[in-house]
Amino acid sequence: MIEKMKMIYVVSSLSRKEAMLEELRNLGILHLAEKKSASRETTERFAALSKTTMALADYKPKKGSGAAILSDEEFEKTYAEVLSCLERKAALNQEKGAAASEIDRIKAWGDFSPEECRALREEGYDFHFYRMTKKDYQAAVDDEYVKLIRLAPVEKMETIAVLGKLPSVINGTEFFLPEKSLSALREEVAACDAGIAECEEKLKEAAMYVDSFQQQMLKAQNEEIYSSAKATADGDEDLVWISGYIPEDGIEAFKAAATANQWAWGIDDVPEDDDQTPTKVHYNKVSRLIKPVFDILGILPGYHEQDISLWFFLFFTLFFAMIIGDGGYGLLILIGTIVMTVKMKKVNNALFLLYVLSIATIIWGAVTGTWFGMEKAMEVPFLKALVIPGFANYPEYFNVTATAQQNNIMKFSFTIGAIQMALGSLLAIKKKLGQKDLSWVADLGWVIAIISMYLLSLYLVIGDPIPIVPVFGGVAVAFFLVVFFGGMSPHRSFQQGIIAGCKDAFTVFLNTISCFGNVMSYIRLFAVGMAGLAISQSFNGIAAGFHGPLMVIGIAVVIIGHALNIVMCFLSVVVHGVRLNVLEFSGQVGLEWTGVQYEPFKLNDKIQN
Repeated sequence: MIEKMKMIYVVSSLSRKEAMLEELRNLGILHLAEKKSASRETTERFAALSKTTMALADYKPKKGSGAAILSDEEFEKTYAEVLSCLERKAALNQEKGAAASEIDRIKAWGDFSPEECRALREEGYDFHFYRMTKKDYQAAVDDEYVKLIRLAPVEKMETIAVLGKLPSVINGTEFFLPEKSLSALREEVAACDAGIAECEEKLKEAAMYVDSFQQQMLKAQNEEIYSSAKATADGDEDLVWISGYIPEDGIEAFKAAATANQWAWGIDDVPEDDDQTPTKVHYNKVSRLIKPVFDILGILPGYHEQDISLWFFLFFTLFFAMIIGDGGYGLLILIGTIVMTVKMKKVNNALFLLYVLSIATIIWGAVTGTWFGMEKAMEVPFLKALVIPGFANYPEYFNVTATAQQNNIMKFSFTIGAIQMALGSLLAIKKKLGQKDLSWVADLGWVIAIISMYLLSLYLVIGDPIPIVPVFGGVAVAFFLVVFFGGMSPHRSFQQGIIAGCKDAFTVFLNTISCFGNVMSYIRLFAVGMAGLAISQSFNGIAAGFHGPLMVIGIAVVIIGHALNIVMCFLSVVVHGVRLNVLEFSGQVGLEWTGVQYEPFKLNDKIQN
């Protein structure tokens, strides 16, 4: 359920601005209608702390350090040391990189003294060094004007020292003298390594206080949020005011705070056209399990939209089970979830969801007789007794033809799709009836269209003996209802609604065709599930070909193959299972997921993303 919001306006004296903001933050229910940027200092402080804490994470001990939380004064001292270490380490790495690059450039020339070469130049011997092919070397030797000394070859090329520069007609790659010798550069790299090691030791010591860094990050973020609210509060020479949204169940708490602090205030209903009203979803014990999926996808219904979290959860669970499709995979997911529960020593919403999804997958695998894609599982009486014959993936064990089994699964997929889409239209009708919006008749038309398209799918794909004339009659009735009532709204007269609907007749025609495609799209539940089964069977078949000592390879093929299949199945859940809920179902409800997250102005107890 989406909680109702009220628009709140708060006014206080300018001298009590800080006190007003402090009390509103302590109240923790006001979502600011407008948020201006925080001060540069608070933003930079939080960003710097975040970057530093992330860098320290690489040095954090595996087990808890048990180090006490530092006081603000102690922390600032440690923080300064960490910044200095990180800065020094970065400089040393850069210096080391430059020295290593120079070593790579000159090491083939051996260890020599650049100072002696420069001393010769100062005495008037302007030596230059070149690498060249044997042909070019011979040309240099034959040139009477070139004064050269042959040196040891470098990387299988001739090298020479030339008094002056080579003539342009002779090709050669000049070697430029380094600032330091090879041995000096190696000493420099060693010194850098020692300095970096020293920095890392200090960073490891500082990482023991990572909890203090987290605490200071939280403090900096709260200061940043407060700074934003302070900049948002507007005023004049005498008064200061701020506005925002609060849930209806927080009205009494706000009034009590306003009375205690002597604020002037006003409360108003949220305008229908306000698209910035935040959404606060109140989940029940069941629907809250789908919240981790919403958080991962980053979706939230708009304030004026409907909360379909419960239906989303129920259908998503079914889609997940059908797409994963294998009871053995469900067992692996269940075991993994149990291990995570033991490790974390608590069960959160995400783990609860995994329990439900894994159990649903096991049930679906049981009724279809699918256990790691192994046909021999049907030779186990207990597993065979769990199977619904019409859904069996090995139908020959139940005297069912493969065609009949596939038709049953496809029919089930179409039926689930028709139910979900029709439910979406019914939810839209329920909402519009409460708003006295006559366009609910158009949604009724969509229900008729969905049922008609469902029957047409069964007729065309499965070959069910369905009278086709009534089906097209249903489509015609649905088209009429959608065209003539689709433009209705509480703000239009009946005649204006008819005209608006007729203008969109061609769009309705296209949407009707799209409706057929949407119903047909649920066949993916059958297709993806069968694809997963085929892949697991293929890997089992490959592994069965290895005998004797080669069985080790067969075992590896089975493990790797099924692991890859599970990963692909999870990707299919995201691509197909989520899509059917977020697009097809949500589209029928009229849900666009345009929600603004409810983020009350408060003192947070954990870092917000």
